[in-house]
Amino acid sequence: MAVFLTDAWFEQVEQLGNEAGELNLPPALANMIINLKVSDDDQDIEANFADGLLHRGLNDAASTTLLLDRSLLQSIITDFDMNEIMGAFMSGKIRVEGDMSQLMAVQTARPSAEQKELFDKIKAMTTVA
Repeated sequence: MAVFLTDAWFEQVEQLGNEAGELNLPPALANMIINLKVSDDDQDIEANFADGLLHRGLNDAASTTLLLDRSLLQSIITDFDMNEIMGAFMSGKIRVEGDMSQLMAVQTARPSAEQKELFDKIKAMTTVA
């Protein structure tokens, strides 16, 4: 198991993503590139969501950046509860910089079976700090 958002965690996510192969993402998720600036007690973490996975560091191709805290991001990644995500957005726990159109398209997107299976594997190998 790896601690969420550590270098070891990102390495395991990348390995699981490579092993999973084609994720058959719906277009809204396949074309989505979003940067994440994650606040944490110890350090701020920069990541990006692209190709259906979280990656370490910012992505120059992203036109949208989300600012949120570590525990909220972990909950989103492990539960993918759209109601929780919308509630966090509406209450200001998720702030958006840049183009919001990608986020609007995601509201109707549903993860593919392959992506759900990959998320389950990521969840199983993830531990909280």
